[in-house]
Amino acid sequence: MLLAGVVLAALAGCAADDDAARRTPQAAPRATPEPVTIAMPQRFTDADRLIGEAIAAGEMPGAVLLVGRDDAIVYRKAYGDRAVEPTVEPMTPDTLFDLASLTKPIATATSVMKLIDEGRLSVDDPVSKHIPEFAQNGKGGVTVGQLLLHRGGLTPDNNLRDYEQGVDEAWRRIFALSFNYPPGTRMRYSDVGYIVLGELVHRVDVRGRSLDVFAHDEVFAPLRMRDTMYNPPVALRPRIAPTAPTTDGPLRGGVHDPRSARLGGVAGHAGLFSTADDLSRYCRMLIHGGELDGVRVLSAETVALMTAHRAFPEGGGRTYGFDADTAYSSARGDRFDPLTTYGHTGFTGPMLWIDPVNRCYVILLCSRLHPDGKGNVLPLRRAVVTACAEALLGPGDSGDGLGGTDKR
Repeated sequence: MLLAGVVLAALAGCAADDDAARRTPQAAPRATPEPVTIAMPQRFTDADRLIGEAIAAGEMPGAVLLVGRDDAIVYRKAYGDRAVEPTVEPMTPDTLFDLASLTKPIATATSVMKLIDEGRLSVDDPVSKHIPEFAQNGKGGVTVGQLLLHRGGLTPDNNLRDYEQGVDEAWRRIFALSFNYPPGTRMRYSDVGYIVLGELVHRVDVRGRSLDVFAHDEVFAPLRMRDTMYNPPVALRPRIAPTAPTTDGPLRGGVHDPRSARLGGVAGHAGLFSTADDLSRYCRMLIHGGELDGVRVLSAETVALMTAHRAFPEGGGRTYGFDADTAYSSARGDRFDPLTTYGHTGFTGPMLWIDPVNRCYVILLCSRLHPDGKGNVLPLRRAVVTACAEALLGPGDSGDGLGGTDKR
């Protein structure tokens, strides 16, 4: 049952209401917000304080925090400003953010899992079975699962010069890359691996849909994630949080990641935009074993395959798409269990973390690159997730294994 002893309330904006008077008119209709079914603002004062301090320190202009348990959104709040240049715009809960590497699990890994559900793909398949060109330079045995776990031997990022002669030449050079290390021997976080997985979705889909179309048709549309997309249209730009400064002003609506941008804004590692409410629906789908509101996106067995902790011989571990206990896991905080929870972060600032055992999750969206490209939210994410997890679950007992060995 939902949190005991908490008074049910139908609050349309929850804690975000104190900012409602500051909202500006939008250029496009907004998706209907998820109902807030439980109000517990007194439990999240630490998170409020931490986010306010980070805004005051200039680490980001604003943020959206959403905390959920089961099908209840227990806390939703917008803080600060969506933009401060060229003009100040107050943050609103429906702001779209450049998700950066959250694209990896939400769009790419989920699409790969959908193809596994359909029987068209296996984590044990060599990638070269479906993309023959990838077999160059000894890569014929690299598996789909190895790429999902960042253990495929590929470089973290290939040279931007590989993209200067157009998309076709970029793919030729990507497939011709040599190993950075022996595959399967270590984890080295790789954008290139997920770029390849994004193309794998296109190659394996029986209709030949590109990753953005496949993810929309098979994941986002069924889940009613109406504000989740690649290359958002111009009409949505007033609701999009800007990222890095450019010579033409803040980048707004275009993907920040340079490799994704050179691939047309659609890539397996970056390019997705979304809102906190949409990401809440995605988290709930995983918590419910692949189903939400009577619509099944993945089988329960495939969700279990995707989200199971995969321990590494050298220590730590990940899931097929999500981080769990690695040098990049600081956003898990000090309360969530590294062996049963999972999540991801993005270079632009956003993060989410899911606890399927306790059926809860934390989403913190921000744009740390606006306005000067210098914001640092690593300590903030860890502290906020710790505060929110303790608000939901209580303080962790010493020696209970919660908190892990974050290195970042």
